Amino acid sequence: MHIVHYHLPGLFEFYGFYKLFLSVFFEHREFFYEWCDIGSIYGAPADCLWGGGRAGFGDNLTDDILNLMNEYKISPRLTFSNSLLEKKHLSDKKCNEICRKFDAGAVNNCGVIVYSDLLLSYLKEHYPSFYYVSSTTKVLTDFNLLVNELERDEFLYVVPDFRLNGCFDKFNCLAAELKNKVEFLCNECCWSGCKDRKLCYENVSRKNLGEDCPDFVCSAPGGNKGYRFSEAMKNPGFIGINEILNIYLPAGFTNFKIEGRGLGSAILLEFLLYYMVKPECQLKVREMMYLDCMLDLF
Repeated sequence: MHIVHYHLPGLFEFYGFYKLFLSVFFEHREFFYEWCDIGSIYGAPADCLWGGGRAGFGDNLTDDILNLMNEYKISPRLTFSNSLLEKKHLSDKKCNEICRKFDAGAVNNCGVIVYSDLLLSYLKEHYPSFYYVSSTTKVLTDFNLLVNELERDEFLYVVPDFRLNGCFDKFNCLAAELKNKVEFLCNECCWSGCKDRKLCYENVSRKNLGEDCPDFVCSAPGGNKGYRFSEAMKNPGFIGINEILNIYLPAGFTNFKIEGRGLGSAILLEFLLYYMVKPECQLKVREMMYLDCMLDLF
């Protein structure tokens, strides 16, 4: 049977959360579905020039994070998907120091989620052990453009825009080697008719570059309510465990990304309970997490 590889949010943002959750996952494997594992954990620290997608937060505990990933032999991924980088930004001391440590110290190769081809070329030259993931922040909503991205040798994985999730007939026609590169974003809450998604991502990129710019104001229906998992489940692009097991996995798709870097650890726990934990064991895992640590509700 194929194994589902989940790519989870919050490498830096939720270090304390994962320190506990990973011990539960590996010590009580019987609580979790046998058909899934953790393919990677992704994220970026606060004030990270190369960061994108979401504004990172969390301390830059690079050594501690690297030790945790190595302990459980999980691939760490750096979310360096800023779409507005220029050559002058490539020498950033903080980002390069993080790369040096992950390049030299990761037991399972470190991945980097990228938007910029300029950054991609720089990283390939200076940090040879990394693998690369094409970011969903490129907002590739044209399937032909997505295929072009999948055919690029630089990328081990490509995360499509969530609005392409429903094009299963087209995905199913891909060659096996391209199917292996597709990493579906499962739980996006953004309105499927949104025309400003790329502008939203660019706003985050500008903030990470230190530009003084106003917050992006989402004008989409329900955009003022914030993230709600119950609403995300109604999204036409939502991929739940039934779809994973009954549609995607039998067709040869095994990589699935869970979003949530900018949310609280309590909602992150709900994502992991839903996608990874057997229903009869969810209360046990929830109690172990709640009783042993203080979860951020928002």
